[in-house]
Amino acid sequence: MLEYEYQELRFPRGASRNAARQALTDHAEYGRWELARVRLYPDGSRRVTLRRKIIRQIRIA
Repeated sequence: MLEYEYQELRFPRGASRNAARQALTDHAEYGRWELARVRLYPDGSRRVTLRRKIIRQIRIA
């Protein structure tokens, strides 16, 4: 069964879409994170949840 670890990013109301896109691109390229969820709040802030697979080594005895 796949296991994931999660990371949450918050972008304030004044953050541009371009700045958010660049931050998400960096996390995807260098940290192997993928987009799991985006929540947009009435005040204009965004909460983004990223996830990546946990790869466990199988030990052979």
